[in-house]
Amino acid sequence: MTDTSPQVSRLRQRMIEDMTVRNLSPATQRSYIHAVKKFSRYFNRSPDRLDLEDVRAFQVHLVSNGISWPALNQTVCALRFFYGVTLDSAEIPERIAYARKPRKLPVVLNSDEVVRFLEAVPSLKTRTALTTACAAGLRASEAVGLKVGNIDSRRGVIRIEHGKGGMDRYVMLSAQLLSILRVYWQLARPREWLFPGRIENKPINVQVLYSACRSARVAAGIDKRVTVHTLRHSFATHLLENGTDIRIIQVLLGHNNLSSTARYTKVSNGLIRQTQSPLDRLKLDVVPPH
Repeated sequence: MTDTSPQVSRLRQRMIEDMTVRNLSPATQRSYIHAVKKFSRYFNRSPDRLDLEDVRAFQVHLVSNGISWPALNQTVCALRFFYGVTLDSAEIPERIAYARKPRKLPVVLNSDEVVRFLEAVPSLKTRTALTTACAAGLRASEAVGLKVGNIDSRRGVIRIEHGKGGMDRYVMLSAQLLSILRVYWQLARPREWLFPGRIENKPINVQVLYSACRSARVAAGIDKRVTVHTLRHSFATHLLENGTDIRIIQVLLGHNNLSSTARYTKVSNGLIRQTQSPLDRLKLDVVPPH
């Protein structure tokens, strides 16, 4: 929140406490605080002195400056939390509108593109991190947050701690990924964090993965936009095409709702090709009788 008055500091601290009590992840807390500070800075006033019309004006400002719908909705979530929980103004949050989500299909790499992309990453640590994300369908934050102890080679699983929504889950540890991780461990000798940053007691910065994706896409000659999430989309789509039950994919991805996973049925060319047209059950003469 913009100024450094005791009132603003107390307000910020109260919001942090509210988020902590509700077990919001550290990343979500940082995002919410940043959004409310930006809101306050725009009007140069403490946010508890701003009302619904100010919220609307701020949303118009963000949209006019080309904000993406996920970023806009993240801001909406932050403001709804701030007014509804921290300020206890029950009538305001429901009137802060979310942006309508564009119905775009996710970008998916085919198997050849996945190989070309990963082989175009020059750094051993970064390539191994992206390979792990690709092999297990991880979010970027989940990949960088892995610890050496999360790799359970005996059970053949990887433990994901504090995923989206603070949920833990297990994902498969493929035999090939285990071999890659063993080679990586022998060369890099990580201790606590599987992919440590420049400071060994902290994980690699997620921005390193984002930057590596941009460079590798160009080096591999791939004309699609490739992010860590693209690898996650590809993971899910390839599993679906190989016949994996969609409910298993839901668990592996850590989706709360099956509808989030069902979107991959729309991009699975394999399933589309395997689906029989009703016409195939008919006996039809192409040439009409004379």
